[in-house]
Amino acid sequence: MADLDHHVLRRTMPAHEGHHGRYDAVIVGGGHNGLVAAAYLARAGRSVLVLERLGNTGGAAVSTRPFAGVDARLSRYSYLVSLLPRKIVRDLGLDFRVRTRNVSSYTPVERDGRPTGLLVGGGERRTREAFARLTGGEHEYRAWQRFYDMTGRVAKRVFPTLTEPLPSRDELRLRVDDEEAWRILFEEPIGVAVEDRFADDLVRGVVLTDALIGTFADAHDPSLKQNRCFLYHVIGGGTGAWDVPVGGMGALTDALATAARQAGAVLATGHEVVGISADGSSAEITYRTAEGEGTVEARHVLVNASPRELAVLTGDQPPTPAEGAQLKVNILLKRLPRLRDSEVDPREAFSGTFHIAEGYQQLATAHAEAAAGRLPTAPPSEIYCHSLTDPTILGPDLVEQGYQTLTLFGLHTPARLFDRDNDAVREELLKSTLAQLDAHLAEPLADCVATDADGRPCIEAKTPLDLERDLRLPGGNIFHRELSWPYAGEGTGRWGVETRHANVLLCGAGAVRGGGVSGVPGHNAAMAVLEELGG
Repeated sequence: MADLDHHVLRRTMPAHEGHHGRYDAVIVGGGHNGLVAAAYLARAGRSVLVLERLGNTGGAAVSTRPFAGVDARLSRYSYLVSLLPRKIVRDLGLDFRVRTRNVSSYTPVERDGRPTGLLVGGGERRTREAFARLTGGEHEYRAWQRFYDMTGRVAKRVFPTLTEPLPSRDELRLRVDDEEAWRILFEEPIGVAVEDRFADDLVRGVVLTDALIGTFADAHDPSLKQNRCFLYHVIGGGTGAWDVPVGGMGALTDALATAARQAGAVLATGHEVVGISADGSSAEITYRTAEGEGTVEARHVLVNASPRELAVLTGDQPPTPAEGAQLKVNILLKRLPRLRDSEVDPREAFSGTFHIAEGYQQLATAHAEAAAGRLPTAPPSEIYCHSLTDPTILGPDLVEQGYQTLTLFGLHTPARLFDRDNDAVREELLKSTLAQLDAHLAEPLADCVATDADGRPCIEAKTPLDLERDLRLPGGNIFHRELSWPYAGEGTGRWGVETRHANVLLCGAGAVRGGGVSGVPGHNAAMAVLEELGG
């Protein structure tokens, strides 16, 4: 049956592929980066086969209905778009749109025995007034403006380089053309700049959170992995804006799959690649289906999986995984809860990033507790209500009834904390995380949570170990490994996708300039192949 399946693949190849079952490129994994690579290569006239283990393409950038009998299509794993270049959308003719959130963030806090908070967005005047209400003066707002003016200038200069051949460190430094910004972002721990420029603990925490999304680090970690995380969070689109995908994240990967197919690529789901043998000029890819094993040949192999998975497939020594450190929760509400801070409308507060327990000292304490092997006493997290910006992800009846979605992303929960009992620790962490949110609500969140067709609360939580099991993210790391600087280092190659096997390229999040929903590694791997093939 495996042989029959292989012949089916050959019959559905583009006519220009040839007659020996050999493709110009086989792409391992049908996540968004693999689909970007497939679309570019197929549009250039190359024969392309995508082999995807799961029953659908999209990887972590998918929309699903996780709650039985409920017409709510949520972005299950990844959910916001910032790093996807408009160039890729234009080049591939994607039918894909994003919407800007009017409010950037809201961070509740109790000061002098009363609930208050910091609302960023809704116009310059509104933001200035929010800072004044929180801090009692202009200093923090002016510092905020200066700091993000600086990151905005860096974003405009660095973001366009992501789809170009890798610059050297010196070339990127010249491109940035701002020695103070270079020092702050590339040379010293981001905690130094945060503490030098801001005095208020809550403001410091809001700034720091962009350095900790999926990254387990202290503000002063000498490795600067928190700086690399921060950089990728503030350069997206040349502005640092994080937008909501219309129709959910699955709308992007559906559009990419359509573009790849229309260009002639063959997408084969339910095909798990189990081995790659490459000699620099050709490769044999072994895959497994429900019926058995088969093989296919290619000139190039593009691996849209982690560097660890790549090593397993090629028989190399797998690198030690860099563990993930996040809790991912999807919730469906019957209505938004009321806030203790009555001066802020819940629809505004939840339309941006709603920060919980993310004061600067709270973040430091949570990191120290997790590093010592304990769950944070006050788990930090941030929440997004996508349905406020894009109600199309909900069925018309749910919209009419006022239902809303919440996506929660918890910080400082490294995979090691779940080793003893993943299910039990997940429930314990979820309970304490939601309790931190409840502390800022005028009513319990549980009173607002919808139930599914079986009467169960519409809450789904995923730990790093769950992500490793479901998506094969090593250690549950959403970036596949530690993020890299966006410049060339030893052995990185011209595009940052090269491996020690000359005709095997890495096109997933673990490539240089990978991580996040960007399509950049897929684009760059395709460019590397086309350069070698002459267009």
